[in-house]
Amino acid sequence: MVLDIKKVGKDDVSMVAILFDAYRVFYKQSSNLQAAFDFLEQRVDKNESTIFMATLQGEAVGFIQLYPIFSSVSLKPAWLLNDLYVAENARRQGVAEALLQQAKQFALETKAAYVMLQTSEDNYKAQSVYEKNGWIKLNDFFYEYYS
Repeated sequence: MVLDIKKVGKDDVSMVAILFDAYRVFYKQSSNLQAAFDFLEQRVDKNESTIFMATLQGEAVGFIQLYPIFSSVSLKPAWLLNDLYVAENARRQGVAEALLQQAKQFALETKAAYVMLQTSEDNYKAQSVYEKNGWIKLNDFFYEYYS
């Protein structure tokens, strides 16, 4: 079993859109494959995010999406890890860990100050994966959410 990770280009969006739709459903959104495809296609076309896709034997099984941000203090770019998802049939096979490692490598290559992420408070499985992979949990920031 060979796990491959590649940066998503326009030709890969349809494969990732299926996973992205499932990811959104996990977060209690209605399934809408076309909207998922359109959203990702726009991000890729406009170079507004960097997406990496994991495949096992040619089947897309996971993805990670990073959005560019900046650190004014360090005068460097940074990345917001906004989305990470692994298909249920591919969990516990090291896919999430490989995607997190790819995000770290990408951040180092782009000379980023840091990568930050946020997940729901009750997503304990994801939190344990992050912590197991060296991520540090901080509770000292504020945000205002517009729905």
